[in-house]
Amino acid sequence: GQNTCVSPHRLFIHRTHRSAMYASSSSATTRAPSPQKSSLTSAKSSGRRKSSSASFSSSFKKKVNRSCVKVMANNNNNNNESRYGACWPGTATPTPEELAFELGNGNVKKISLLGSTGSIGTQTLDIVEEHPDKFECVAFACGRNIELAAKQIEKFQPQMVSVQDGKDIEKLKETLKASGYNGPMPELVYGNDGMCAVAAHENCEAVVTGIVGCAGLPPTVAAINAKKNICLANKETLIAGGPAIVPLAVKNGVKILPADSEHSALFQCMQGLPPGALRRIILTASGGAFRDVDLAEMQRMAEQEPEKLHAKATTHPNWDMGAKITCDSATLMNKALEVIEAHYLYGTSYDNIDVVIHPQSIIHSMVETADSSVLAQLGWPDMRLPILYTMSWPQRVNCSEQTWPRLDFVKMGDLTFKEPDTKKYPSLTMGYAAGRFGGTMTGVFSAANEQAVAMFLEKKIGYFDIYKTIDMAMEAHKNDLILDPSLDDIVACDLWARQNVLDNVSAGKLTAKVPA
Repeated sequence: GQNTCVSPHRLFIHRTHRSAMYASSSSATTRAPSPQKSSLTSAKSSGRRKSSSASFSSSFKKKVNRSCVKVMANNNNNNNESRYGACWPGTATPTPEELAFELGNGNVKKISLLGSTGSIGTQTLDIVEEHPDKFECVAFACGRNIELAAKQIEKFQPQMVSVQDGKDIEKLKETLKASGYNGPMPELVYGNDGMCAVAAHENCEAVVTGIVGCAGLPPTVAAINAKKNICLANKETLIAGGPAIVPLAVKNGVKILPADSEHSALFQCMQGLPPGALRRIILTASGGAFRDVDLAEMQRMAEQEPEKLHAKATTHPNWDMGAKITCDSATLMNKALEVIEAHYLYGTSYDNIDVVIHPQSIIHSMVETADSSVLAQLGWPDMRLPILYTMSWPQRVNCSEQTWPRLDFVKMGDLTFKEPDTKKYPSLTMGYAAGRFGGTMTGVFSAANEQAVAMFLEKKIGYFDIYKTIDMAMEAHKNDLILDPSLDDIVACDLWARQNVLDNVSAGKLTAKVPA
């Protein structure tokens, strides 16, 4: 795809997945990437499906080409993607009561925070500190960073705090005592039960979920059952838990408000859209570390300079992020996961979710409406804005220009776009495939990636092995796919996928060179 500047003409957006994905059916059939038709047989009593042994992809040879036979999607859209409903089915309209509630002037929104010492948590508390007349953190859960948690207690004086390990409660008390803290002592709890207590705290109105992985699922369920709105910054909640979480949120009338930049952009663009107006979602991707490196050069580096390839995969050109998400950006796995998340949030068919490379990261995502208008949300790359909007929605908070720089179109310069290369980024093909299979496949896809990336960062596998291990896990899971999983099923499949990656690595099935 050639770079193109923004123009009045319709942008060319990547649509290869329309014909190169695996179409599945809510009856007992699916189409696998093979010239022969194969079937997934559904067990009526358990919602499990069995599959033929057709591989998700051809073997990863030197050029890492995924052999996707072009399979026509089911014309009736009769597949598992419509099985679970959506948090926001193509619209984002607040109630009159929500519109009437103006933050400030005595109206303070009380929040609970899961993951207070992580990146999302610290940015959330920065917002609370900057706008104390609008937000109050009444409870938070943290990990093992007790020193930082103690400082957060001193500053925000929450009513309840949960730590990861019960042994850390005494350490936290001692740290507070040593610092001279003489404020009110919060109720101290710990572990999974503690996180759930924080999430369902009686005085909070919304819960910011910043805990990574499936560990965030139980407290999110607790919050939904307590009818607390969810400010969602945990991808696994919907990617792995969507088949269970979405129906539960709809049943309880809970709003799930996305806190990552792309889905917040979509959410903002959907404000006021009437039902049926949304035609297409367009997710933008920076392209990550390898956006300007061709596949042949990456393969050469993998063979001759694995150290250089490893270093580049963990350095993002636009954002300062953790190693895992930086690597996900390099593989474009983050975008594959966002495609799945967008489907569960907005109910949009996978046929109508597109991805485009946008190197400047100014347009955070777009929606196309039924009349072919395209709405985009623009801004400097800054994670605080989507977090703030989940907390303030449907209101807008007036922010300082010093701490929240305004977008300058002259400084911004040109905006360019290009089609993603699915040979260089096979993660996109895999993500659409996992989404169409539905059920526990999306969780296996995510968990296998997490384990593979962890092993890549530890220099135990090569860069291209990330894709291979995920492919192997998905292929192995086809016979045990559960279409309507419980939360226990979801967690069990998450653990299984991680172990599958570990087993394949320990069995010597991966032979790529690794950095010294």
